[in-house]
Amino acid sequence: MRFTSLIQLSPAEFDIHFPAPCCTEARTRLGRLTELLQADPVPDLRRPEMAALLPQVDILVTGWKSHPVDAELRQRMPRLKLIAHLAGTVKGVLTQGVASSGLRVVSAAEANAKPVAEFTLAHILLHLKRVADWRSLYREKRSRIDTRNTRFGGPLGNAGRTVGIIGASRIGRRVAEDLRRHGVSVLLHDPFVSAETAASFGAKKVEMAVLLRRSDVVSLHQPLLPTTERSFGAAEFARMRDGALLINTARGRIIDSDALEAAMSGGRLFAVLDVTDPEPLPDTSPLWDMPNVTITPHIAGSFGCEVCAMTELVLDDIGRFTRDEPMQNEVVIADWERVA
Repeated sequence: MRFTSLIQLSPAEFDIHFPAPCCTEARTRLGRLTELLQADPVPDLRRPEMAALLPQVDILVTGWKSHPVDAELRQRMPRLKLIAHLAGTVKGVLTQGVASSGLRVVSAAEANAKPVAEFTLAHILLHLKRVADWRSLYREKRSRIDTRNTRFGGPLGNAGRTVGIIGASRIGRRVAEDLRRHGVSVLLHDPFVSAETAASFGAKKVEMAVLLRRSDVVSLHQPLLPTTERSFGAAEFARMRDGALLINTARGRIIDSDALEAAMSGGRLFAVLDVTDPEPLPDTSPLWDMPNVTITPHIAGSFGCEVCAMTELVLDDIGRFTRDEPMQNEVVIADWERVA
């Protein structure tokens, strides 16, 4: 059976998901796997000229900024069997109800986890060696520094240190596995993961209070859910040890914004924030000017040629779907309530 497909992306977003030159082959691959109903990407399925094509769609390819497929659009695509999402979370492109209407869904979340884990690992290792402090001191002195006697309020180096991971997501597990090579102990807090499962990727499951008290770095990797929104607040900051680093590459609204400002204002703690609430922060936010806070513009995930790994992963699963083989990156709709 020859499946038909349609790409719902703006031209600009098509270039993001199929970046040249590293993704040139992927630009033509979808046309070999399926029959493209329209060669050019479609910015909006609700355009009048789409009315004749929608009933013919078997596979819909979506991306970061694609318009959501609601119940009304779903009814207009009775043949739709697969949504192939070139980005991470699919919650922006369809609801659980639509996803449960006989559709299968794949996403590129697994491929996107790799650069986020790399970003997180880099900041952990650099912080535990206090590289930013060494840089500032060296810039100030501009002469030889006795690194043996200079102290920044705690132990230096990575060996024997402790990192706490909150949320055993794809990224959280990758970070734990990556830290194995560096002699770092990993603690995990996740109510949905057993101690045995945590041990399988190099972590020890503990209660939140224990993790906060013992960790030199705390890294957030939960999905944004009603139970996690603003769940990291004043009490959690108070339990963190002096000089500890908080990393957030998950969602800004997991952290209570007022508590974050208060905790960072004294200089006792450090933070790396790739996501904030709101995003970006207002010009007047004091966090911008705090030397103990690093803010990056949501860059931990895939960029440039890294995006091509996401695209290729989804195309691989489209190929498996057309051959009636098990897909490797299928979204489990039954887990909808607790996944990102």
